[in-house]
Amino acid sequence: MLVDRLWPRGVKKEKANVTLWMKEIAPSEQLRKWFGHEIERWPEFQKKYRAELAQKRELIRELKQLEKKHGTVTLLFAAKDEKHNQAVVLLNTLKKKT
Repeated sequence: MLVDRLWPRGVKKEKANVTLWMKEIAPSEQLRKWFGHEIERWPEFQKKYRAELAQKRELIRELKQLEKKHGTVTLLFAAKDEKHNQAVVLLNTLKKKT
């Protein structure tokens, strides 16, 4: 499942093994641009994105239901930094009990 607002550059949709593209769960355009993958902004980005996710409870529920149904959901993202991106924040949110 792709959890980016934008399709990754250089990846053809026909060849990508993406079952679902959930643009709506990605950070807002404003937050994405503000963060710009600048590591010093990471703590504040996490806080702001968690606040956005709190407003997207239905999408979080949907993701949890997909995980329950399929056993595993793979969160795909286009960022080069594997430790500092929206999928990391989203994964931590999904792991929380509701």
